[in-house]
Amino acid sequence: MSDFAASAVPLPGGYQGQTYAVSAGGEDAVLKLYVKDPGRAAVDAALLQLVRGLLPVPRILDVKREGAPDDPPYLLTERLPGVNLAVYLATAGADERRQVGQQLGELLTRLSGMPFRSFGLFRDGDLGIEPLRGDLDQYVDSLDLGMTPEQRAGLGSVIDHAEDLLAEGVERFCLVHSDFNPKNLLVDPKTVRITGLIDWEFSHAGSPYADLGNLLRFCTDPVLARPVLDVLRGSGLLPGNALVDRGRAADLWALLDLSTRAADHEIAAAAHRLVFRMADTGDLSAGRPDLEVVL
Repeated sequence: MSDFAASAVPLPGGYQGQTYAVSAGGEDAVLKLYVKDPGRAAVDAALLQLVRGLLPVPRILDVKREGAPDDPPYLLTERLPGVNLAVYLATAGADERRQVGQQLGELLTRLSGMPFRSFGLFRDGDLGIEPLRGDLDQYVDSLDLGMTPEQRAGLGSVIDHAEDLLAEGVERFCLVHSDFNPKNLLVDPKTVRITGLIDWEFSHAGSPYADLGNLLRFCTDPVLARPVLDVLRGSGLLPGNALVDRGRAADLWALLDLSTRAADHEIAAAAHRLVFRMADTGDLSAGRPDLEVVL
């Protein structure tokens, strides 16, 4: 580990781990230290091996699955080419955004087609699953959101509607990246090809609508969203209408969790504001645009 430290440069992103750009063996690499959640190193390594060749993920160069606080587990991977997709989309034209949207739909299709038998968190390197207990209402009651009784009732109406939407959709579980949005994707600006899907620390087995909901959580661009939805419908894995609403419904677990960290960063603060708009209006969309509109 001391060989890496001299050339380590901290990288943004990552909540459970500490991530650095390093030089190892004559090639650029990414080193992630698992200080907060040591057991996650084995899980992340297993996931990257599972999806390698199906999704644009980095090759594993080295992994240490066990360790101590002063010598934590780590994962060393190749550094993928490309620029951050969020930065790229800020200046991309309509044609480029459509190309990106189609590729995002293809990635979501592959994720939603990787089945698991139950809903829960990965607990070890064999990807065994620890089932989540309780429902969304019980989860909300466990959080300190600071809502008035009227707001809690409004959020309860949103949850009831969300559960009805998901009950009418596809009833199965799949691999969920759980942070599927432009900040965790890389793109080659010359070819407009997505080159990487990174930061798998929140991944779990869950709803096939969850990653779609994460992607569209703050999306206001129907030019990007429309091809995503078209590809998903065309795949046959998530047929029918109301994909956006079902995505938003499946995203509630992650959205609520993020909203409790409102003081940490801007995205968490935006999630907190969105949750309170839902509670005030009793509306799952909470003023977000109708991305199902045909352009």
